[in-house]
This record gives sequence, C-alpha cells and structure tokens, in this order.
Amino acid sequence: MDTFTKVAELLASHLGIDASTITPESDIVKDLGADSLDVVQLLMEMEENFGIVVSEDDAANLKTVGDIVNLISK
Repeated sequence: MDTFTKVAELLASHLGIDASTITPESDIVKDLGADSLDVVQLLMEMEENFGIVVSEDDAANLKTVGDIVNLISK
C-alpha cells in the first residue's frame, strides 16, 4: 500500500468520510472538515503508524493531504 492510500484511509476512518473523496490537494480543514483537535489526533496517529516525529514547525505547515504524504516520505 502506498503512503497516500494509507494516509487517506487513516483520514477517512478518523473523520468518518469516504476515502475515495480524498485527493492529495484536499485541504484537511476546509475540504475534509477536520477541526484543531482532529488535526492533533491525526498527527499522533500518523506518528504512530509511520514511525515518524512531527515537529511543531512541520505541523503548522501541513495544510493538505499531499503535505502530510510529503512529510512522511522525507
């Protein structure tokens, strides 16, 4: 499973939306309906699932699903 697919599935599961509606350009807050608490919880899930650590600076720059995928792929 590629990184985008796994991220989309995690987002869909957490936010109760259909994974097929998520694109790399989807804005996490505006398009997917996440609030600030969702974003924090999602970042914790991403850290756990991908074995990464997201700094506060990196977290502040995550706006789209593609931003998350790029961060994980680094």
